[in-house]
Amino acid sequence: MKHSLTLIALAISLVGCASVGETPAARSSLRSPETLGMAEAAATMPWPEARWWQGYGDNELNRLIDQALAHQPNLRWVEARLQQAQAAVDGSRAVGGLQVNASLDMIDQRYSENGLVPKPLAGTIQWNNNAQIGLGWEWDLFGRQSAALEASLGQQRAAQAEAQAAQVLLVSQVTQQYLQLARILTLLELSEEGLHQREQMLALVRQRLKAGLDTDVEWRQTEGLIAQTRVEIAQLDESAQRSRHALAELCGLGPDRLASLHPRLSTLQAPPLPQGPAGLPADLLGRRADLVAQRWRVEAAGHEVEAARAQFYPNVNLMAFVGLSSLGLDHFVQAGSLTYGAGPALRLPIFDGGRLRANLSSRQAEVDAATEAYNATLLRALREVADELGSLQSLEQQSQAQIQATQAAEAAQSLAMQRYQAGLGSFITVLNVQTNVLNQRRALAEVKARQLSASVALSRALGGGYQLSSTAPTAAQP
Repeated sequence: MKHSLTLIALAISLVGCASVGETPAARSSLRSPETLGMAEAAATMPWPEARWWQGYGDNELNRLIDQALAHQPNLRWVEARLQQAQAAVDGSRAVGGLQVNASLDMIDQRYSENGLVPKPLAGTIQWNNNAQIGLGWEWDLFGRQSAALEASLGQQRAAQAEAQAAQVLLVSQVTQQYLQLARILTLLELSEEGLHQREQMLALVRQRLKAGLDTDVEWRQTEGLIAQTRVEIAQLDESAQRSRHALAELCGLGPDRLASLHPRLSTLQAPPLPQGPAGLPADLLGRRADLVAQRWRVEAAGHEVEAARAQFYPNVNLMAFVGLSSLGLDHFVQAGSLTYGAGPALRLPIFDGGRLRANLSSRQAEVDAATEAYNATLLRALREVADELGSLQSLEQQSQAQIQATQAAEAAQSLAMQRYQAGLGSFITVLNVQTNVLNQRRALAEVKARQLSASVALSRALGGGYQLSSTAPTAAQP
């Protein structure tokens, strides 16, 4: 034991031979909330609930989201990556534990008459037997194992946050596609309503043509509008079919499983509009899973640097073994065959051609890359929140104005039809007013669809109900 301690002390004294020298300096730094204009969230900030999509009041949408969360292959892929990260953590923990190995070798061997083995063994066939149990434990003197474990934990926590981010993305995609289908079907209903009105107009034109009150010009104009409307209906039917296929894929279903799905835009409830100015909340740092995941990537990369730096220092392994060794089976289990030993195993890098330094520089570059990835994610998150808050406020004003425009167009249509039937107005006026009514109704449906879509995008931009865990890092940490 005295000799072992002497060897350990000698190895530590030689550390200078493989000194890490000057550590590569970090070139990137995390952006702080203050520099980006972020502040404490106002009481009116509409942070989404865990199941925020239920606020739209549509049971079919809720069912489809549950289906997607249970059967979407992309989520299963993310879960597999999370299991890989957990296995890496388990592997890092195992490195620092006690290692126990057992071996048994039984070889029937002929010894050369001209070799190193003397007579009477030379030229004979003997059993060469060896049974051994070995124990090993690496002394984490310079923190390499602990740094590697912390790096693995960081990667695992990042994978957990990314799994949550994938769920938020999937839910928002299903909801957006569902709203898109509802929008298309609403436009389809309006086009079918327009077709019905124009067919009625064509019947009226034919009556007036027989009475000599209209000409072939009005008749052909009406027929042309009917044909144009049928083209629009066919195009919307195609879009609805493709939208159903896309929604089925998101839900992990075959393309024809949602052929009868018919969401209605009019029954979907819009969430309450955020009040007050569209600020940039500092709480966003802990409510977006993608931000938390990127922050954990930075933490893990920092620990990888520590592990790379520790490779410049010696590894100290404490080893021991006990077993049996003999020539011939008749003496194998006797007390005289006992063998054992114990002592340290030391490994110290002295000259490696720059491999360790290159590895350290590479790890530091990974820190810079992870840092800039976090900064980019943060900037994108802030833009998304600001965009959707601003859009919702603007769309609320557009909606009120569009409602008034639609009501005015419908009133004008009623008056134009009365005047035309009484012979006081022109046919062109009726056609123009009808076209305007359909256009205003389409515009109103588009505004509502955009409001609902923006509310989905805002819920996702605000984290989709994700909550910061007590162990997650913050932007204030180095």
